[in-house]
Amino acid sequence: MHSRRFDRPIILTRHARLRMDERNISQAELLAVIDTGETRYKDDSHLWAFKHISERADNLVCAVLVLEDSVVVKTVMHHFSLEASP
Repeated sequence: MHSRRFDRPIILTRHARLRMDERNISQAELLAVIDTGETRYKDDSHLWAFKHISERADNLVCAVLVLEDSVVVKTVMHHFSLEASP
């Protein structure tokens, strides 16, 4: 996968892959979250990307990202709340 928004390859951690499987989040949905979702930065390289996906009842879908030479997806959540992010 490649992020158009960040113009970098996307790397999924083992943890992120497990959570995607557990929560039935497809790679296409994850890519939509990363490339077209809203973002909230913790600092220059750590952020949350989140998006409402109308076909899902468990929204918001969120990915925790680290921007390095690639976009590293640390975990993937659903039922995300903006109050949960600092």
